[in-house]
Amino acid sequence: MTTTDPTLLPVSHLSQEIVARRLSPVDLTEAYLDRIRRQEPKLQAFVEVYADEARQAAQAADLAIRSGHAIGPLHGIPVALKDLIEMEGRIVTGGSEAWRQRRATRTATLARRLIAQGMIVLGKTHTVEFAMGGWGTNSRLGTPWNPWDPDRQRTPGGSSSGSGVAVAAGLAPWAVGTDTGGSVRMPASWCGITALKTTVGRISTYGVLPLSPTLDTPGPMTRTVEDAAVLYMAMQGPDPLEPRTERLPASDPLPGLKRGIRGLRLARMPDTERTYASAEVLAAYDASLVELERLGAEIVDVALPFGLADVAALNLRIMAAESYTLHHELVDDETSPLDPHVRPRILAGRTLTAQAYIDALQQREEMKQVFGRALDGIDAFLTPSTMTTALPLDEVDQTTAPAHFTRFGNFLDLCAVSLPNGAGAGGLPTSLQIVCRGYDEATALRIGWAYQNATEWHLRRPPGLA
Repeated sequence: MTTTDPTLLPVSHLSQEIVARRLSPVDLTEAYLDRIRRQEPKLQAFVEVYADEARQAAQAADLAIRSGHAIGPLHGIPVALKDLIEMEGRIVTGGSEAWRQRRATRTATLARRLIAQGMIVLGKTHTVEFAMGGWGTNSRLGTPWNPWDPDRQRTPGGSSSGSGVAVAAGLAPWAVGTDTGGSVRMPASWCGITALKTTVGRISTYGVLPLSPTLDTPGPMTRTVEDAAVLYMAMQGPDPLEPRTERLPASDPLPGLKRGIRGLRLARMPDTERTYASAEVLAAYDASLVELERLGAEIVDVALPFGLADVAALNLRIMAAESYTLHHELVDDETSPLDPHVRPRILAGRTLTAQAYIDALQQREEMKQVFGRALDGIDAFLTPSTMTTALPLDEVDQTTAPAHFTRFGNFLDLCAVSLPNGAGAGGLPTSLQIVCRGYDEATALRIGWAYQNATEWHLRRPPGLA
C-alpha cells in the first residue's frame, strides 16, 4: 500500500487493495474504529457506533474473501448512515430527543442494498432534528464539530451534519445523507467533501424517515467524485416498495465518468445571484470557471426566468406543509423535548392553507418546464454550494437559512454535485455546485470528475487530522 494509514485513501483505492488482498477488511475496519475512538469525543459525528457488530462483519468479510467467496468490489468497505435510515431493531432517533428510544421495525432499502454488497455499517451519524435545518445544529442531541477549525466550533452544515463531519475527519470512508433543501450539499461545502444530490426516485426512500416526501432524496457523501458515483450506483435502482423508483431512465455514470468535458456548455450564474455570495466564495467560484474552460468546456451566460430566492421560498412552503403533517403531534405538544430552533420551522406549516400548498405544487410543475427551457442547450448550471464558508456557531441566526444556492435544486427536481474548489480565510473550504437536469446524474458526475482530476482541493485534510 502507498500509505500505512488506510483511512487516508478514497474508497476506489481501498477496494483495489482489498480485492488484491493487500488490505484486510478487519484491519481497515479497525483503523476506522480506532480513529473514531480518538476523534469522536470532540467531533461528535456519531449518534451510535456499532463497534462490535462492525468487527464481526469485517471478520466474516475477510473469511469470505480469502476463501474465494467475495461478493463484489465493495465487500469489506465500511460506511456510515445518517440517523434517519432505519435498520430493523436499531434505535433511529431522526435527531429528536423525543425519539431517543424509537426502534426501527424495518430496514431501509438503501441499507439492505449496501449490506447485500458486503459493506460494513460503522454506525449512525447525527442529523438536525427531523432533518429540518441547514446550519447543522442540534441543541438537544449535540452538534457535530466541523473539523476545519479545531479551536472554534463552526457550522458543519445540515441536515446531514454527522455524515459530513465523519467523512471529512476520516471517521468513515464515505457516508449516506439525505437532501430536501441542500442537506448533503451544505455539509459537503462546509466540511470540504463531495456529495451528490440525486433526483427523486433514483434512490428508494423506503425506510428513510421522511421530512418532505415530495422533496426528500438520499445521496452519497464522499471524498471524491468517483467514490460518489460508485456509492450512488450501489444504492440506486427500482424498488417495489417505492413506486417512484419504477420506470426511470437507466443511469450508470461510471462508463462515461472520465470522458472529459470538452465541448460541454456550462452556464455561470447571473450577476443578480452573485450578490448572495461572499467575496472569498466568489473568488473560488470564478477560478473554477476558468479551470473548467481550460479543460475544454464552454462557459456561457444564462437568463434565469426567476430568482433563486423565489424558488427557495416555494420549496420551504412545501417542506413546512409536509413536515407539519408528519410531525404535528410532537410540535403542537409544548411539553415535547424538541429543538427550540426546529419547532418554529415546522410550526410554520400549521397556518398554511391547502390552497397555498397545492398552489406551490402546481407552480413547481410549471416552473420546472420554464427552467428547462431557459437551460435548453446547456449541460449544467454552476453556482457556489453555500453563500459563505462555515460560520462560527455563536454568529448563526437560526431564523435564517443558508440554503439559497441549494433549495432550487430540490424544488425543480434537479440533480447536483457539490465538491471542494478552494479555501477561504483560515483555510476553510469553499465549494462548487454543478447542477444538471433531473435524472442526469451521469453528466454532473462527469463534470465533477474532470474538475477534481485537474485540481487538488479534494486532497486537503482538516488541520491535525492528516
